[in-house]
Amino acid sequence: RYVNRSILINSNGGIVAWYDKIHMFDVTISDTESYQESKHYQQGKHAVLAQTPWANIGLTICYDLRFAGLYRTLAKSGAQILTAPAAFTCSTGKAHWHTLIKSRAIETGCFLIASAQTGEHPGSNRKTYGHSLIVNPWGEVILDGGKLPGLFFAKLDLREVKSARNRIPSLSDNSEFKIR
Repeated sequence: RYVNRSILINSNGGIVAWYDKIHMFDVTISDTESYQESKHYQQGKHAVLAQTPWANIGLTICYDLRFAGLYRTLAKSGAQILTAPAAFTCSTGKAHWHTLIKSRAIETGCFLIASAQTGEHPGSNRKTYGHSLIVNPWGEVILDGGKLPGLFFAKLDLREVKSARNRIPSLSDNSEFKIR
């Protein structure tokens, strides 16, 4: 079986790190829309934090966005930027995309860069939502690519990571608890 892999490439074209998606998209959205990613792809086993000259970057993919623990673990391990290349369906994208991206950025105090497929997939009824996003650690959208394909750029000030985490220190304030 294949892996769903995200690759981080440096400015010289060299591979810095790669991440194999941990959470498979095995869902039934409606009576007419379901997906079973695990039928063709094997699950990754490790979270990945890449140290670069610019920032510490945590790699994730698509459906991983629904698992906040992965993002908190990456942030607590030193991530300043989190990436989430994705192919959200139109139905899940309209309902959840912006909310999930903003939530993960706010919870972790990280920048979240989420590139997104957009449009129709030839030979199937599948349509993807688009809206590549960059969200700052305060949860503000600093770039929304909309539904058109394109290449997008933004300047990130990593001091915003420290500022957001100092203002609301939820990573360090998280308390252990038990259910009774």
